Amino acid sequence: MDLAQLQALEQRYLMPTYKRGPVEFVRGEGATLWDAEGKAYLDFVTGISVNSVGHCHPAVVEAVREQAERLIHVSNLFYSEPMVRLAERLCESSLGGKAFFTNSGTEANECAIKLVRKHAHGRGIDAPEIVTLERAFHGRTMGSLAATPGMAANPSFAPMLPGFRSVPIDDGGALRAAVGPSTAAVIIEPILGEAGVYPVPDEMLLAAREACDEAGALLVFDEIQTGIGRTGSLWAYEQTPVRPDVMTTAKALGGGLPIGACLASPDVADTFEPGDHGSTFAGSPLAASAALAVLDVVDDPDLLRRVRDLGAGLRQSLEAIDGVREVRGRGLMIGVGLEEGIDAEQMRDRLLEDGLVVNVPERGTLRLLPPLVIGAQEAERATELLARMLAAR
Repeated sequence: MDLAQLQALEQRYLMPTYKRGPVEFVRGEGATLWDAEGKAYLDFVTGISVNSVGHCHPAVVEAVREQAERLIHVSNLFYSEPMVRLAERLCESSLGGKAFFTNSGTEANECAIKLVRKHAHGRGIDAPEIVTLERAFHGRTMGSLAATPGMAANPSFAPMLPGFRSVPIDDGGALRAAVGPSTAAVIIEPILGEAGVYPVPDEMLLAAREACDEAGALLVFDEIQTGIGRTGSLWAYEQTPVRPDVMTTAKALGGGLPIGACLASPDVADTFEPGDHGSTFAGSPLAASAALAVLDVVDDPDLLRRVRDLGAGLRQSLEAIDGVREVRGRGLMIGVGLEEGIDAEQMRDRLLEDGLVVNVPERGTLRLLPPLVIGAQEAERATELLARMLAAR
């Protein structure tokens, strides 16, 4: 089936929610994708930070193959060793409490919203409020959508879940003023990914931590995109001056398989009771086995150090390119702000034609999310392609 046939079938049978690039990818290995015509592409999107150990990493493939031959799915009404082992590994590497598994990042955030609301009701708050940051993105289900100010303003999905208020990303005073006796939690992405890769200033994180401590509220970090080594530490919060009470993760966790988790510190870990929350597929033996293999690769001091060093070098090279206004990010989570008048979407499309896959999270910005296992030559090639494309504009 050729691309034109696929496009025709998509128009007939798929809801029109995506603007797809004119490529059908059929194979991947490491940082390389191949289309149906055999053309190779350097992948600097990785499924939006999903294939962080590269496409078809041998350890992940083998873990999935072995588990699929034994048991793919079993109900959460019974024990599953891969799930329990993964919970132990995630909790011991982060907040030290307990985990709830999900199928996606937005589900992990839904779990966090329910958790902090129940915790607030336990403190005698009848109408709990959650404070978020402007330009944040926490997902597309109704609770996560309400926590995403830009999308919550869409009247097509009204009425929204009540109890959310937002403040600017860099106004600690506004955040402190927004947190009060009715606040259940403050939810923050340490780096705003879908907004264009904007690190939240340390002063803002400290303001959130202090305000939550004073009010008895919980601090939640959405590490859906920043976690699992993306910033050069297993968790992005490790490079900040604060530690959250609750944290969510997904995207890179399964190496391509859908799995997420809501992680809670010991003080919050037993908020839920049997029946409060659940999921049919979450934490399956298959997805948990893949995630354990991913952590075997990523939770490595040498690799994480290399992510930091390679990311710093890549950002420095990008900053030197004519047409680049600024470079933001940490580790291998990079936003490239282009100079005024340069069409980022046009650049994205031309780079795709030239064999480099990037995306545009906001007007004027290219986002780079390469595999954490890329080589220096691949990073150099991506920089050269972008420099050549901008020079030819």
